[in-house]
Amino acid sequence: MRWAVLLAGGSGTRFWPLSTPKTPKQLLPLSGAASSAEEAVERLTGLVPRERILVVTGPQLAARLQESLHLPAANILAEPRAASTAPALIWATWEARRRDPDADVLSLHAYWAVGDAAAFRRTADLALPTARPHDRLVTVGAVPSRPETGYGYIVPGARLDESARTVARFSEKPDAATALDLIAAGALWNSGLFAWTSHRLLEEVARHTLEVAPALPKLELNDVPGFFRAVTPISIDVGLLERSGAVAVVTGAFAWDDVGDWAALARVRPKDPDGNIVVGEAFLHESRDCIVWSDGDPIVLSGVEDLVVVHANGRILIMPAERAAALKQLLDALPPEIRDIDS
Repeated sequence: MRWAVLLAGGSGTRFWPLSTPKTPKQLLPLSGAASSAEEAVERLTGLVPRERILVVTGPQLAARLQESLHLPAANILAEPRAASTAPALIWATWEARRRDPDADVLSLHAYWAVGDAAAFRRTADLALPTARPHDRLVTVGAVPSRPETGYGYIVPGARLDESARTVARFSEKPDAATALDLIAAGALWNSGLFAWTSHRLLEEVARHTLEVAPALPKLELNDVPGFFRAVTPISIDVGLLERSGAVAVVTGAFAWDDVGDWAALARVRPKDPDGNIVVGEAFLHESRDCIVWSDGDPIVLSGVEDLVVVHANGRILIMPAERAAALKQLLDALPPEIRDIDS
């Protein structure tokens, strides 16, 4: 049967001061009225039933996610410690196989913005049946809309059938010139949407992922804390997909964004006639291409361009939009009494 694994962990830094460890970005309505996690589960409607959706998250978020997503408590998998995506997906896939020995698994993240939910479902509906007959791990490649340097790229190889190809190579976060060359050569963004049979994933992990494979027997003993103590944190891309020869790619026919920082809202939210994004109470006078978010008092801007202005959780952030990707460095520099938000 079909299962879905939703990765919904996070430390709450990308959208500071709106996001916090208790309310990271997947719990925020960044691209619409619902939270990103709620949109992700809704996107699976008609593809995977709710009783077969597993959510991997941290212990501090488990109760809130279960309540907001209306999933069975047993389907919320709380990681004993954060160890990146490979241990999380391996554990969740093992859990799907424990409940259903013939499980086919679709893996996705809880914080994406997807432009066409129906097209997303059609692509996922293609990736899942590709995994079993070709006995491969399947990744979905999104068609690039710009030479993004913050994403990984997939270079497709030989054709397997009308929809799927082998993967010639991966290219992780190239510079702008290399990204343009990759796009010209037909490369796709590595979206992080994956499909596999539980059997194939666990066999490939045993062969290629030495950071995790020795800990697999602990899962067989139902010792999840021991499994997480024993693994070395590593992403599924680096730890498995870039090492395995059994990977295929299908092209995703939908607009996709991983909503990685404040500047991304300009790509996923509607703009006013001057190119501004406004959430909350604000008044903008002769201002262009600004992103404004207020969860309280009104914000007034006049005669400015390309700014991110956020009022949330008792903090005010103002920065050029082009600096949004450097927010982590700013947070590292802030004194704890300003940076840390207990809400």
